[in-house]
Amino acid sequence: MPTHPLLALARTMGNPVLGGDIATLIWEGETAPLLVDDLHKWDEAPQTMVQAGTKLWSFSMPLPTDAYLEYAFIDPQSGERLPDPLNPNRIKNGDKYNNYFYMPEGKASPLIRPQKSAAQGTVTRQAIPTGDNAIGETRTVYFYNPPVTQPVPLLFVFDGVDYLRRANLNVIVDNLIAEKRIRPFAMAMVQNGGSARTVEYSCCEATIALLTESILPVAREQLNLEPIEEGSFGVMGSSLGGSMALFTALRMPKYFHKVLSQSGAYIAPDYLSVDRCTHC
Repeated sequence: MPTHPLLALARTMGNPVLGGDIATLIWEGETAPLLVDDLHKWDEAPQTMVQAGTKLWSFSMPLPTDAYLEYAFIDPQSGERLPDPLNPNRIKNGDKYNNYFYMPEGKASPLIRPQKSAAQGTVTRQAIPTGDNAIGETRTVYFYNPPVTQPVPLLFVFDGVDYLRRANLNVIVDNLIAEKRIRPFAMAMVQNGGSARTVEYSCCEATIALLTESILPVAREQLNLEPIEEGSFGVMGSSLGGSMALFTALRMPKYFHKVLSQSGAYIAPDYLSVDRCTHC
């Protein structure tokens, strides 16, 4: 039996098969998995693949020609993620992995790579005592000091270790400073509480105290910072960290005047309520 044209293309090009602004994901098997992805709210709205041939299933979607998209195949019985044998590109998303692809005109930003013309800031690691403000006796914080001599503002970064290791945030900031697209600033990239992350980032007062009472005094010692009263300090995060960043600024406007909330998750988990969290 001849190979179906879609499958032949997928085996040659990889998943998905791209044509113009259409991306077609392929699955070969007796039955089809469910598809979850960036475009369809992930587990909230699993997509059903349609039969495209004998033991062949597909799902097509229009996308901007420069788009980047993450997705995963899900076993409809067990709910487990299935590796995509037609796409080796994987990226970790918390404790799971997603597959990903770029549309024909898409590509990774050059800002994530060190540029020869860009002076590099320094990154130092410190374990800071948490007191009564967080789980664990200490919390890992990476301090970024920009390549300048004048006092600078400070940006607190929730999930800071992920931003550092997975997004090369310090490199991006180096390059943007060198291109004069942003003013220099320092960063305190704060590790999350692991299994306690959901509690810590769900409008939690103790997390704000961790920033202001435990980490900020050390940041003042480690970095050449502007007076906080000048209104240039900020806070950022993504998903729950993004909503926590906004809550932090609303609760402490004296400290935080700028917020970067990336895809903020403005929904409290069903199992989390104020009376269950002694710190929130």
